[in-house]
Amino acid sequence: MPLIRQPLLAFPLVYLGWAYFFWIPVLLSDSSVWAFPNLIWFLLGGASPAVAGLGLAAATGGKEQLKDLGRRLTDWRRIPGRWWLVILLFWLAFDLAMAGLAQILGIAGAPLDTNWLLFVNPGPLLFLFVLSFVFPAVEEVGLRGFYLDALQQRFSPVVAGLVNGAVWALWHAPFVWFPGYYANTTFNPELYWWMPMILCHTLLIVYVYNCTQRSILAVLIFHAMMNFTGEWLRLSPDMYPFMLAGNLILATLMVMFWGRGRRSSRHPC
Repeated sequence: MPLIRQPLLAFPLVYLGWAYFFWIPVLLSDSSVWAFPNLIWFLLGGASPAVAGLGLAAATGGKEQLKDLGRRLTDWRRIPGRWWLVILLFWLAFDLAMAGLAQILGIAGAPLDTNWLLFVNPGPLLFLFVLSFVFPAVEEVGLRGFYLDALQQRFSPVVAGLVNGAVWALWHAPFVWFPGYYANTTFNPELYWWMPMILCHTLLIVYVYNCTQRSILAVLIFHAMMNFTGEWLRLSPDMYPFMLAGNLILATLMVMFWGRGRRSSRHPC
């Protein structure tokens, strides 16, 4: 099985191939992705990060690698105290700062439409919880816990992050065309700004991952808080191209910080 011995290639083939195979019926359907049987096809395809990550981990490293994934998913002690603050509050601070700047610059008159009623309405709150926390849990185990690890054994964090992010973006691209996927959210992505934003987010995730002892739990919560905060604050559609600019600046600064750390022989965290 020579392909299994090449996880850098095997992971995206399984990850994307499995997802697209099950998602084709949804893309060809006129019914909502949340309606039966489209929901079944969507969930089967959405399992591809775990299928690829756990399957290849078992094939290449056996039980020990699977146990390592489990430890990094559940061991909260790997995360230093100050990083809990970053993980939980970064996206709130970033989104509020970008909203304030957008209002000052006249880019959006009402950049936020914060949904305070969300916390007293169990139905939408549960739906948002699933989108924000359960789906990222499936994604992060394979995409970061397995694939990012494999990439960083071969490449620098920046290159590994860009490759990881590009594969992640390709996986997300069909979501734009899933009928009704974003019907119960305020998010309505356009590929021209969403795909590069995913690359920027990945670089931030790589930084969190490397600074928390390769904690899958850390990047899972970081990813989930990004989703939850955006939907709770309800960013105006006019904000997203502007948000891309902010993410590009942030990612560029992150790359420069990594470079400075290498030149000074200091750990970038």
